[in-house]
Amino acid sequence: MAQIDTGGGGKKGGKVRSKKMSTRIDLTPMVDLGFLLITFFMLTTTLAKPQALPITLPEKPNPDDPVDTTKVKDTLALTVILTADDKIYYYEGIGSDDVNIQQTSFDTENGIRQVLRRKNSPQISKIEVLRNQLKSKEIDAAKYKEEVIKIKGGKTAMFVFVKADEKATYKNLIDMLDELLINQVGKYAIVDVDPKELEMINGTGAPAETPAAP
Repeated sequence: MAQIDTGGGGKKGGKVRSKKMSTRIDLTPMVDLGFLLITFFMLTTTLAKPQALPITLPEKPNPDDPVDTTKVKDTLALTVILTADDKIYYYEGIGSDDVNIQQTSFDTENGIRQVLRRKNSPQISKIEVLRNQLKSKEIDAAKYKEEVIKIKGGKTAMFVFVKADEKATYKNLIDMLDELLINQVGKYAIVDVDPKELEMINGTGAPAETPAAP
């Protein structure tokens, strides 16, 4: 609190001297106020919660089931090959001698996004239903995340093999991962390019370039 000292007044030698006002600011209450504010913010502020990246794990194999559940089916697989000049080659399946490699790009209207959206349309539709239920508050955010992870990791969900040759850039790989995220693809793997695939793309007998299906 600010205090005012009055002194120096009185009579001396029969003359009346004017009073001199001196001020002294006491900052002790400000220190108390500072500690009170710090305590208030510590008690009311929510600490940042760690963000966990959801990972789709493979299903635990059933010993009584003779079918290998960890093997990717050709009908659910899509192989994407990244190469120079932002070019993308893709084919459906894991890989064989008679694959039909087609060329596309990162174009949002007629590129790899439409290919992923077409092949992953069942899962996208299911997630869209869940999103509408979340907006209408039929389910909460925790239930929504749980169900989305199940849909992305289900047996009928597509699996994408992402391959990049030495001519591709890091930007190509990041853009491809973004496309997988946009199109609700939860199962994918980054693997090396097979030499036979490079021969089909760059060597003789490579298929003609065809645009991505809408």
